[in-house]
Amino acid sequence: MTDEGIRLAKRVAETAGCSRAEAERYIAGGWVSVDGEVIDDPATRVLPAQQVLLLPGAKAEEPQPVTILLHKPAGLHGKAALDSLQQGTLFEEERGPRFLKRHLNKLTPAMPLEAMASGLVVFSQDWRVLRKLGQDSDRIEQEYVAEVSGAIVEDGLARLNAGGRPNAPIKASWQSEARLRFAGKGIEPGQIEAICAKVGLQVTGLRRLRIGRVALSSLPLGQWRYLREIERF
Repeated sequence: MTDEGIRLAKRVAETAGCSRAEAERYIAGGWVSVDGEVIDDPATRVLPAQQVLLLPGAKAEEPQPVTILLHKPAGLHGKAALDSLQQGTLFEEERGPRFLKRHLNKLTPAMPLEAMASGLVVFSQDWRVLRKLGQDSDRIEQEYVAEVSGAIVEDGLARLNAGGRPNAPIKASWQSEARLRFAGKGIEPGQIEAICAKVGLQVTGLRRLRIGRVALSSLPLGQWRYLREIERF
């Protein structure tokens, strides 16, 4: 792209015979290519010699905000987790919206996960999703598996099951000799490690499998996908 030439929106309006506002919606929706590359910034400047095309099926609609689900590796946290969201880490087997660069802009994390943990992490541009996962987090069940070491005290499992708040109990069960499953509402970062420590167990690995009705499922480690339209937390 160049600082010379004219704005892409103006060029599209002239080429497609539409208003400037419609042209901007075409571009923002990812329906315009310049020399074969999809460009979603209406302010991009193009030269007369460059080929500008309106792609088949183009719709002059405002692009919808997206919600992204990441299978976060252990140790990845904060900006590093956000920076890992690239076109190259999009899970290709998932059907979702056509990838646009703007989908990675202004993403806000929701229901944080501790740095040492892996598993399901949510980033969203949608204020409705962010409000639900923020204001209603105490009413949304989460599911974890924890790898543990040490010797549990005699009544340890019962104490783990009593480890949540009165209005948000935690259900704990053994998956194997060294693995526990936890499910509960309002689970906060550090809470599982803390209640395990009280019964003689050390958490050596922690993975979040589910937030509400949205599960990690087959999403590979380090990759991400879009929240489907039919999915609700």
